[in-house]
Amino acid sequence: MSSYYLVEISVFGVLASFLSLCMQFKHLLGILLSLEMMTMNVFVLLYTLGTLVNYSGFLALILITLSVCEASLGLSVLVSMIRACGNDYVFSLCSQKC
Repeated sequence: MSSYYLVEISVFGVLASFLSLCMQFKHLLGILLSLEMMTMNVFVLLYTLGTLVNYSGFLALILITLSVCEASLGLSVLVSMIRACGNDYVFSLCSQKC
């Protein structure tokens, strides 16, 4: 598989996840999954571009660590929101309703 092919796929994936993020406005879980898809596609893009220029991949390791932290933080916010409000609707994030 060519590296340029992976770059094109990951750029398309970032654009598709951004479009999905713009369309997901009802549930917080859908928003978090769109963000996770975006970070994974950016990870693949940076790793592929790094291999094209013979980069060691240290930046990709930092990015994957930050994406794991983002996923765990998002899940903890989701769990605390479900415990407090009873659902994961974005419109219930208003402080007057919750």
